[in-house]
Amino acid sequence: MKVIELKETVTASNDRDAEALREELNLRGVLLVNLMSGPGAGKTTLLSRTIRDLSDLKIAVLEADLDATVDAETIEALGARAIQAHTDGMCHMDAGMTRAGLEALGTEQTDLVFLENVGNLICPAEFDTGAQLRVMILSIPEGDDKPLKYPLMFRESDALILSKLDALPYFDFDLDKCIQRAKRLNPKIQVFPLSAKTGEGMAAWEAWLRENLIRKTV
Repeated sequence: MKVIELKETVTASNDRDAEALREELNLRGVLLVNLMSGPGAGKTTLLSRTIRDLSDLKIAVLEADLDATVDAETIEALGARAIQAHTDGMCHMDAGMTRAGLEALGTEQTDLVFLENVGNLICPAEFDTGAQLRVMILSIPEGDDKPLKYPLMFRESDALILSKLDALPYFDFDLDKCIQRAKRLNPKIQVFPLSAKTGEGMAAWEAWLRENLIRKTV
């Protein structure tokens, strides 16, 4: 009996599409950042603060959700371009979906695009979207044990944002232990404890984004 590994076939095809998209974005001088987190971790709040702080950059946002438009409306109210991508029940974005979203959004005269992925700590880590940077957001109320429960997300991320830092005094969250667990899974991961509400820690996160901006070639 012949057995076909469907997941391996699908992910291999997606990886090729993702690499092609990444090369195109590099040539255009556009940085795509894939933001991943569980529901309620503060992705939209972080984006709103970042857009306001980096007002000198041309920023656009691709909002992925199962079926809603509220996040895109929030971003547009800040004056940034945004488009809502409905995934029709799928719990992640892949390279093809991301390409379609970027084409509808338009990346001309754009420095930085954020992909706000579907709120999920499992599926988004398994599919390369073509982004040059993968960033995971973990909020203080979610607990410091998430590296133990969702190791792939931490292994695949270039940066970890520990959000809602202003809530640290009210939750049993060991900041050092969480960072150690994340570093054990991924020694190269950059960690940014911050609060988009108070502004604490935002400067380091925003400086890292600026460091990774792609120099325009045309």
